[in-house]
This record gives sequence, C-alpha cells and structure tokens, in this order.
Amino acid sequence: MEIIIKVSQLLLSLSILVILHELGHFIPAKLFKTKVEKFYLFFDWPFSLFKKKFGDTEYGIGALPLGGYVKIAGMIDESMDTEQMSKPPQPWEFRSKPSWQRLIIMLGGVTVNFLLALIIYIGLSYSNGEQFIPNNSVKGGYLITNPILLEAGLKTGDKIISSNNIPIETESDLRNSIITAKSYQVDRDGEIIDIVLPIDFLGKLSTSKNKDPLFGFRAPLIIQEVSDQSLNKNFNLLQGDIIESINEVKTPYADELENILSYNINQTIEINLIRDGMAMSKTLNVDENGKLGIIFGFTNFDLIDNEYLKLVVKKYSFSESITVGSNKFINQVSSYLTQFKAIFSPSTGAYKGLGGFIAIGNIFPSDWSWVTFWSITAFLSIMLGVLNLLPIPALDGGHVMFLLYEIITGNKPSDKFMEYAQTVGFLILISLVIFANGNDIFKAIFN
Repeated sequence: MEIIIKVSQLLLSLSILVILHELGHFIPAKLFKTKVEKFYLFFDWPFSLFKKKFGDTEYGIGALPLGGYVKIAGMIDESMDTEQMSKPPQPWEFRSKPSWQRLIIMLGGVTVNFLLALIIYIGLSYSNGEQFIPNNSVKGGYLITNPILLEAGLKTGDKIISSNNIPIETESDLRNSIITAKSYQVDRDGEIIDIVLPIDFLGKLSTSKNKDPLFGFRAPLIIQEVSDQSLNKNFNLLQGDIIESINEVKTPYADELENILSYNINQTIEINLIRDGMAMSKTLNVDENGKLGIIFGFTNFDLIDNEYLKLVVKKYSFSESITVGSNKFINQVSSYLTQFKAIFSPSTGAYKGLGGFIAIGNIFPSDWSWVTFWSITAFLSIMLGVLNLLPIPALDGGHVMFLLYEIITGNKPSDKFMEYAQTVGFLILISLVIFANGNDIFKAIFN
C-alpha cells in the first residue's frame, strides 16, 4: 500500500507539471498563430494509450511515462521530423516566426514552472501559515548518530549555532544547510568550536549505507512498552512514564541510557519517574546484556509537552502570504542552484547522490498529505524549470541558447546544424537519465 501511495503521488505530481509546462509552450504558440500538431502527456512510444484530434492538434496520453511534449510544426525537436523541414517554410510554422516570438514560445514552459511553484508557496502560506522550530529552543543540542557527521567532528549535545558563520534560525534551516555547509560553528559545553567539513562531505553522505538522521532530537526516557521477557515485566511500569534519574543522577536524555546501563550489568538500579505529574521511585533490574527490556520512544508532541523544543505557528494574511511565499520560492531556487553547482563539481562527490525516478518517488511520504504533496510538487516544478534551462540541445535551454545567438548575431543556425545538435543533446540527456536511474538501482541493491 505504501508503494501505491508513493507512486500515485509521483504520477499525479509529474502529470500536473508536464501538462502545465507544455501549456506554457502551447499557449504562446497558438497566440502567435503557430500550428501545434501534438500535445501529449507522456511519450507516445511505442504507442498511445489515448488520442483525440481537435482542430489541428492531436491530444493524447502516451505509454511511456517519462514526461510529455508538444510537437510544433516547423521546429527541429525530439521528434526529429526532418521530412517536414525539407519542405518550403509555411507561414504557420515555428521556423517562419520572428526570433522574439520563437524565444517566447520556448521560454513559456519554464516560465509556467516557476510561476506554479511561486503560486503554490503563496497559497500554502495563506492556507496553512508556517510552522517552525526555533533552533535555540532545541534542548540539550542535537542527537548526532550519523557516522559521516561524527567523523567530521560533530557530537551529540552540540548546539549548532551557525553554518559558514551565518546564524541558523530554525531547525529546518539547519537541515537545509547541509547542501551548502563548508563549516559549522557549535556551542559545546559553553565553548564555541568551528567544525570544518571535508570537501567530499556530500559524496560521503550520498554513498553512506547508514540511514541515521543527520540531526536528531534528544528526548526524555518515555516508556512505551515492557517486553514479555524483561526482568522488569511485573514492576508496574506504564506507557507514558518518564524516567528522570538513575541512581540519583539526572538522566534527561534517552541517548545517555546505554552508557549508564553498561556500568550496571546484572545489577539493580534506582530510578525516579514521573507518572501523570506525580513522582515515584522504583528499583529495576539490568540484565546480562546491559538492557532493561523496556522500549522507549517519543513523538514531537512529547518533546513539545516536555519543553524539549518549541513549535512556533504563524498565520498570514493574503498580502503577508505573498511576501512569505515569494521568499520561500527564492530560497528554494537558490538552494537548488547550489545543489546543481555541487553536482557539477567533481571534488564534492555530490554527483554520487544524483537520483532518478526512484529517488524522486521516495521524496513523497507513505501517507497522503495534500500540504506535503503540494510542497513537493512546488519543489519539483522548480527542479523541472532549472533543468529545462540548461543549455543542452533537446532541452528548452538549448533552443533558447541558439535563439539568443540568432538575435545577437543576426545569423540563424542551419537546419542541418540543428539536427546534429539535437542528436547530440538527446544522447547527453539519455546518458544523464541512465546515470541517475543507475544510481538508484545501485543503491537499492548494495545499500
């Protein structure tokens, strides 16, 4: 069921993005009286699942769910329709239109992608407001168990105050900083320490088999269940009991338990716990493995209720939402461009984390949330817009590159040159798709 929900969200999100992106090309083409022969969601190779012709345009759904396209008459595109290009130009063809009109048609798709993301962020800000955890409200610093972070020098209990000497205001800012961070400044027991990350830090994270969260929350010892095999099974321990101290030593964090128990193997310990606001004492047994046979756990609500962190909720008016949503949009575009730069810098090793459809599908949660769905769709819309602007023939950015050359120099590249360029661009794209999805398969098999 989890896979079905993820795949459904992925297909719905990509369908929305593809249709709107292609509409971005379709609408200006029609406005400039350019013939559009096909408008397809997914590629109609090897066949179409559905097709219907209205006017000059055939609308359809293809069998290959890897995107979509509009086929504009008189344009050298992925269809490689060289037969049409060998005939005399017609006034309703793309190639017969002024260069500025062709430029607008080609930029229409990415323009819609960016506008869609902006509208979604503004809409979410207005309808749901904003929730965030102030970084300085996280009690006891962060829980660090990921071996890559530990190797870099971070430790559990570090209060991470800045990245690259830029203050970290919220917990989500900290998580987002991982892409651009070259160093972290931490408060460790009152001493400010500078942690310099290795240049291949992102590459190590991408290839690590360890899936521990990067920055966890430290939590109290909240009892969830007592094992039937536990030496403490009949000691009247209830779900929700919070252990506050062990052997008269304050033990506010669950991550401290293992170390304490390792010194009390096959012995008893004295604990103080809180139950419904009341304090009580108990004697518990530690088994030969240094375990109590008790399962501990927590939710974020437990952390909030016990003041281990604060959750700030803000609501915005429509005018305020425009500012908040616009800032969110700008920050996401900047963040993605930074990720992109890292991917094309071999020394960072970030290219090892490049993923395909499996990676994109795993972004979606296993349960349906419209807020999360639209947030991810907005991010994917930005991703699609940026990718399509790359100056690679076969992408919108490649066509824009040649059109700008034509506008500046007054010389139009020949059709034969455009055919060769389109072929090269297509091979580059196929290589990138194979590499990205190959990464997914490799990780699925070996991680």
